[in-house]
Amino acid sequence: MDGGRARRDEREGSEALRRVTRYERFVKPVMDRAVGTVLLLAVLPTLLLVALAVRALLGRSVIFKQRRVGRGGRVFTMYKFRTMHPDRRMARLRVAPERRLTHKHPQDPRLTALGRFLRKWSLDELPQLWNVARGDMSLIGPRPELVDIVDRYESWQHERHAVKPGLTGLWQVLARGDGPMHENTHLDLAYVRQVRFTTDCKILLHTIPALLGRRTGF
Repeated sequence: MDGGRARRDEREGSEALRRVTRYERFVKPVMDRAVGTVLLLAVLPTLLLVALAVRALLGRSVIFKQRRVGRGGRVFTMYKFRTMHPDRRMARLRVAPERRLTHKHPQDPRLTALGRFLRKWSLDELPQLWNVARGDMSLIGPRPELVDIVDRYESWQHERHAVKPGLTGLWQVLARGDGPMHENTHLDLAYVRQVRFTTDCKILLHTIPALLGRRTGF
């Protein structure tokens, strides 16, 4: 069975076990697109400044595109600002093979000073507001995983794809994005099983303190 079909089959199985609330079905999609569009317009000056900095220091290719797995196993293109030097693409740290694709190591030799700054404050993620505005992603949800990693998932892990992936979520708030995402799947499943307006509001309120490196009482 190919990876795409396997992802779809797992989605059908996991969604059958979930109770989808009216908030998740009707309110959350509208709120995501509306708020995502407003935020995209609000941060437009920041987007332009970051784009100019990346263009000046890293070359013409400003945006990094990557195939990720979304709701129901659907593959989409996720956008980020480039943070790595183009002349160092083949230089890698000696890290475990299973971490090479999923773990952003702070000492990766390809990572530039600008890239470290952008990642520290999650500015490299701002282009994903476009993904939210167009419906690929949600403001709150599990982070979208790489296709190659999802194809190696165990059956229980596919439940995280019962909802749209998000810009922020429990992984960012409680684990501050430390380590590979697939090692924190339990946090994603905890969210998937309790998609509520109050939960989303709490995650949003705790996201900024998490970015500043402060522990939260979520």
